Amino acid sequence: MNNTSKKVISLLLCASLITGTIGSGIYYIASAQNESSAFSENVTIKKEKKKKGSENAEKNETVYVLSGADGNVQKIIVSDWLKNTAFAQNITDSSALSDIENVKGDEDYTVDNDSIIWNADGQDIYYRGSSYEELPVGIKISYKLDGEEISPESLAGKSGKVTVRFDYTNYSYEMKKIDGKDEKIFVPFAMLTGMILDNNVFRNVEVVNGKLINDGMRSVVAGVAFPELKNSLGLDKKDIEIPEYIEITADVTDFKMGMTATIATNEIFNEIDMDNLDSESNITDSVSELSDAMKKLEDGSSALYDGLCELLEKSGELVKGIDQLSDGSKKLLDGTKSLSNGASELQTGADQLNDGLQTIVKNNDSLNGGAKQVFDTLLATANSQIDAAGLDIPTLTIDNYGTVLDSTISSLDNTNVYNQALSTVTEAVNAQKNYIWTQVETAVRQQVYAQVKEVVIRQMKSTGITDEMLQSDEIQKQITVLCEKNTNEQMESSEIKSTVNEQVELQIQKVIAENMASDEVQGKLATASEGIQSLISLKSQLDSYNEFYTGLLTYTDGVSQAADGASKLSGGVSSVKSGADQLNKGAGELNSGIKKMQDATPELIDGIKKLRDGSLQLSDGLKEFDEKGISKIINVFDDNFGTLTERMKAIKSVSQNYKAFSGISDDMDGQVKFFFRTDGIE
Repeated sequence: MNNTSKKVISLLLCASLITGTIGSGIYYIASAQNESSAFSENVTIKKEKKKKGSENAEKNETVYVLSGADGNVQKIIVSDWLKNTAFAQNITDSSALSDIENVKGDEDYTVDNDSIIWNADGQDIYYRGSSYEELPVGIKISYKLDGEEISPESLAGKSGKVTVRFDYTNYSYEMKKIDGKDEKIFVPFAMLTGMILDNNVFRNVEVVNGKLINDGMRSVVAGVAFPELKNSLGLDKKDIEIPEYIEITADVTDFKMGMTATIATNEIFNEIDMDNLDSESNITDSVSELSDAMKKLEDGSSALYDGLCELLEKSGELVKGIDQLSDGSKKLLDGTKSLSNGASELQTGADQLNDGLQTIVKNNDSLNGGAKQVFDTLLATANSQIDAAGLDIPTLTIDNYGTVLDSTISSLDNTNVYNQALSTVTEAVNAQKNYIWTQVETAVRQQVYAQVKEVVIRQMKSTGITDEMLQSDEIQKQITVLCEKNTNEQMESSEIKSTVNEQVELQIQKVIAENMASDEVQGKLATASEGIQSLISLKSQLDSYNEFYTGLLTYTDGVSQAADGASKLSGGVSSVKSGADQLNKGAGELNSGIKKMQDATPELIDGIKKLRDGSLQLSDGLKEFDEKGISKIINVFDDNFGTLTERMKAIKSVSQNYKAFSGISDDMDGQVKFFFRTDGIE
């Protein structure tokens, strides 16, 4: 095997580690009790007896480890998911958990020696339990204040230079033959730890073997470590650094720190494709692709720098164009001011008419608010009565009372009697729809006529006509003619027609509710229980008030629409003034915006310069990464290709063998991950 092939193996190893780190995440571990349990430090990988009947099931296990601020374990909770891929009636499982409970169904199980047989009936099984077994990996968290060791309890509230270090210990391994010798090959756990630091407490934060993201208020720390992977690969520290710990240092004031979360998983190595490790052509192709990609990145960063240089050169033309635009906007602003002043006189008369109409609608909010308060009081009384009756239903509100009561009534007996009565009453009322329409339209016309008349009289008075003159027959005839005309026009408007339609529907619903509450209909419902009748009566009463309440809202909305219509009557003049003002305002905003643009051009030029300089730094950084980072990695295994291949395959084999923490049948496939949550320090 030539040197090129050997170098690529090291690239594949590093790529797998990097990909696994990015693809995994730090998960938040929540909802658990603080209970302490004793755990020893050594773990033996247990082999379960072979079970029958589980060939068609898979086990997905999650182990939640609750720890103190120093990493000492307090409680272990295990959640298992048995995937019933063949829809089997029974699933035979093996588990060392205590206090097992089904968390997502009612399937039960029986115990046969050390086997658990679930009556799955074709379903997946989700269960959890507690464990007192020894963990395959452990976390120790140590703290220093100004270089001196300190307990987490004593650190709370202190200030100074603080160091927090996470050390990870891997206890789980198998003995494998490597170059003819028996060696420990550890389960390749990736430990990903995350925490959130308050920037008011932590400053100048630095992370070893991790990344730091700062949003201005908080700093998010995410780190990764691979305990014992270096030994499994047979590496020396001088070859390549594989992180086995995470360390955070910072200047702190009044130290406090929230919980930390860590995920431990061996799934990264389970996904590595070992089939092509012995293929020189595949490895050579990978090196070529990596080299080409680095070259493209370097070329792209250089092109970005050249483009920004050209943009900086052209910025002078941009500044000149902005100055010309500023001069033009000033001239436009002067012209719009003259137009606005000329339209002001026309607006005065229109404002007087609009003021009168606004007086009418001032009481709308008070009227609607009072009606809503009454409705809320009725609902509160109804809720108290329902609670006293022992019915467990959601609290009634204006929006949901109808749905809740309908659902409750339909869930009880004699529902068909009520629905039949409601259908009969509805059909009878709908037969009178034309009569109801006529009555509603007449009432709305009277309201519109009264409002129009008030506006017409006010307009006549504004022209100098006195109250005495208004009483003359001729003026009265003019008023009548104007009112009739304007009323007819408004009655034909879409707003009034919509109001009439809404009022008709409300009246129909009101009549239906009244009929449903009548003695005749109530007599038909006499066979229902007293509780059902009470609920129906309650809903009818609430419906009746709701009709009034809705009608009131519709009425006040109609009054507002009528005022809007009267405003549109004099809208010709208003439109001219409004248009002139808007044009003047827009011209002012345009001029102001262009002025800001003009004032900001120095900052724009400065920003382009900084962006250009930054792109140059990016280009230099990529070259440095290619020269120092990649070159260092590909030289690690120059003389150990065969051994590396053997160790990588052994690591994957050990990883695939570790399928569960609490136990698993030999004929059942599985995977497991561990979530560690540590207490915060206050």
